[in-house]
Amino acid sequence: MILAIFFADGQKNYFRRRKRRPKVRKKTLLLPVKEHKIRFASKDPVKKEQEPVTIEKIRKAHAARRAEIRARLAEFEEIWENGSDERLWEEMVFCFFTGGCSAKMGLRSVEAVRPLLLEGTHEELMNALVGRHRYPRARAGYIVASREFLREHCNLELRSKLESFENSLERRDWLVREKRIKGLGYKEASHFLRNIGLRGYAILDKHILRSLAELKIIDDPKPPNTRLRYLTIEDKLKDLALLSEIDFDELDLVLWSMKTGEILK
Repeated sequence: MILAIFFADGQKNYFRRRKRRPKVRKKTLLLPVKEHKIRFASKDPVKKEQEPVTIEKIRKAHAARRAEIRARLAEFEEIWENGSDERLWEEMVFCFFTGGCSAKMGLRSVEAVRPLLLEGTHEELMNALVGRHRYPRARAGYIVASREFLREHCNLELRSKLESFENSLERRDWLVREKRIKGLGYKEASHFLRNIGLRGYAILDKHILRSLAELKIIDDPKPPNTRLRYLTIEDKLKDLALLSEIDFDELDLVLWSMKTGEILK
């Protein structure tokens, strides 16, 4: 009889454990995942190119997105024509933020520090960037050091300084080689100059380099680490523009949008 009682008690415990299995929670966990995927898809207005790019695909993408791309380039040109030196400085800071990070992170970071760009301390800038940029301390340092130099060198009158160079290569070389301007390599300097409306600069980020590698124009999508290497790939991109019969500056945005699904800055 003792064995029977123990067995019966064991049965009750067994069924009690079975009843506690969270069957309902498994269903509820699926709902937010589906909703998240739907919201993400709705924010992607341009189809990403999953397969390797071809000349024909580039031409088709350009034809479909030409109006939006030209409107974006016109926005950049408006900055050069009518923007203040403060606006040019803001665009430079944006490129401090995008080096090694995404354009979206750069946009969020600029929004966070805009009121502090001219007078904010390192601590104020860093605190504003926490939670918005991957490197809040370092990027705050870029802003403070570069601002101090540009005030001493040209009173932050960036337009006059940029207009003083004889050609486009000298202008970009100065931005890259001036050690007191922080965070601008050839890609970031080109990005800055393009974003303020100056044409003819290639922004050789991972998306553009990957596209060139898929087209067999370059052997390796590794970022160029010297001036000569950068200029060589830039010339190859210009050759591609001629081959595809697409404006050089428009081609950059076409390739970028094909890989990211967006046309940003």
